[in-house]
Amino acid sequence: MTHSSHLAPSRAPMPDQEQKQAALGYLNEAWAEALHDGIDGDCLAQASLFTAFAQLVSTYGEDAVAKFVEGLPGRVRSGEFSVVAFKQ
Repeated sequence: MTHSSHLAPSRAPMPDQEQKQAALGYLNEAWAEALHDGIDGDCLAQASLFTAFAQLVSTYGEDAVAKFVEGLPGRVRSGEFSVVAFKQ
């Protein structure tokens, strides 16, 4: 009996920066699809943050993640997460 798999064939792991770019692409596609389906952007943001923090806690533990988020206010205020639209 043969089974077809929907999983991609095994390949060498991508470098970290390439993985981050690929992950961002996947998330942007999922985000656009959810918005198209009528999911509110604020709900998406909150669910995304919860999922991201849950994964980080699972990987690094509560103390490490708590230390990481202590630096977020300054990063937000400095514009690190702001999207700047350039006019031509």
